[in-house]
Amino acid sequence: MRRLYLRFYLALLASLLLFAAVATSVLHRTGGPADQAFKIVPRLLQNALPDAHAPQAEQQAALSRLVAGIDANVALYSADQQLIASVGAPPLLSATAVNRRRPGALTFTLPDGRLLVGGTSLNLSGPIHITFLMLATLALVVGIVALPVVRHISGRLERLQQGVDRLGAGELSTRVAVEGRDEVAQLAQSFNQAAARIEALVMAHKSLLANASHELRTPLARIRLAIELMGESVDAKRRAGLSLDIAELDQLVDEILLASRLDALRDDTAHEPVDLLALAAEEAARYDTVQLDGQTVIVKGDARLLRRLIRNLLENAHRHGKPPVALQVRRLASSAELQISDAGPGVAAEDAERLFEPFHRPAHSRESTGAGLGLALVRQIARRHGGDARCVNEGTGPTRFVITLPI
Repeated sequence: MRRLYLRFYLALLASLLLFAAVATSVLHRTGGPADQAFKIVPRLLQNALPDAHAPQAEQQAALSRLVAGIDANVALYSADQQLIASVGAPPLLSATAVNRRRPGALTFTLPDGRLLVGGTSLNLSGPIHITFLMLATLALVVGIVALPVVRHISGRLERLQQGVDRLGAGELSTRVAVEGRDEVAQLAQSFNQAAARIEALVMAHKSLLANASHELRTPLARIRLAIELMGESVDAKRRAGLSLDIAELDQLVDEILLASRLDALRDDTAHEPVDLLALAAEEAARYDTVQLDGQTVIVKGDARLLRRLIRNLLENAHRHGKPPVALQVRRLASSAELQISDAGPGVAAEDAERLFEPFHRPAHSRESTGAGLGLALVRQIARRHGGDARCVNEGTGPTRFVITLPI
C-alpha cells in the first residue's frame, strides 16, 4: 500500500512538473511581456535619441536627458562597438554584448545598429529560466500541500487492507472505520456489512453444529443403556456391533464438539510448559506396536489438546497403516518436531494435503471406521499452538506425518 501512496504522490508531482515545462515552452514560443518589451523599447530609444550620424556631443546630451533622475550607469555604443556617450561609469561592452540579457547588464540593440547598455544589479539568465523557476516553485508548493491529502487517502486504504487481512486470518469480528463520504468510505462500509454477514453465518453454523452434536449425546446414552439392559437376550455378535457403532458415533460427536470449540474460541489456549516426549510416551503406552524415540522438548501450550493431537496421530496409524509405528520427538533450532510413520503403503503425493480435510478417508484404507476428523483436528490443534502439520511423501516408503511446534 505504501507503493500505491508513492505512485499517487509521484504522479501528482510529475503532472505539476510537466505542466511547468509545457507552460514555459508555450510562453517562450509565443513571447511573454519581457520579450514584447525588448522588441518595443529599442524602437522607443531610437526615436528619443538623435540620428546615428549626429555629433557626439548631441548624442551625449540626449542620453543625459534620457536617463535624468535614474541612478544607473548607461553607455551608448556605435554599430562597430565604439563608445559614443555615457552617463556614470560606462558598462563595458564585451564580445557577448549582442546578448541583450547577459548577466549584470541590459543591452538593447537599436534598429540602426547602435547598442545601449545599462548596468543593473539583477543577474538574470533569461526570461525562459525565470518563468520555469517560478512555475517549478509553484509546482513544488502545490506538491507539499498535496502530501498530507494523498497520504490521508492511501492511509485509509492501508487500514482497509489490514482489516481484510485480519478477516482472512479468522478474526470475524473485524470492522474498519468509515472515514469520509467518498468511494473509499463506501468501500469500507461495504466491507463492514460483508464481514457482519460472514460472521453471522459462520457463528450460526458453528452454533447449530455444536448444539446438534450436544443433543446427540442424550439418545446415544439411552441406546447404550438399552443394550446393557438387554443382557444375554441379544446375539453377542450383534451386540458387539451395536456397541462399536455407538462408540464410533460418540467419538464423532466428541470430535465435532472439539472442532467447534477450537473455531469459536480463538484465544483460550493455555500456555503452560508441556513435556512433549512425556505426552508421547503416555499415549504410545496404549499400543504394543509403537516404537518411541526422541529427546525431551518443552513447549508451551494446552496439554489436553496436545495429548489429543498425539492420540489422533497414533489412532490414524493404527486404523489406516500397518505396524510397527515409529514415533519420534526431537528438538530443532527454534521448534519441536514430532514425526510419526508406519509400515503401510502410504498415500499418493497428490492426496497428501487432502488427508487434513474434514471427513476425508484415504482410498486405500483397510478400515471403514472413523469419520475423517482426526487429522483435521491434528492440523487445527498444531496451528492453534503456532505450528503446523504436514504429510511428507517421499515417493518411496511409508508416509510420514510431521508436526512442528514453536519452543
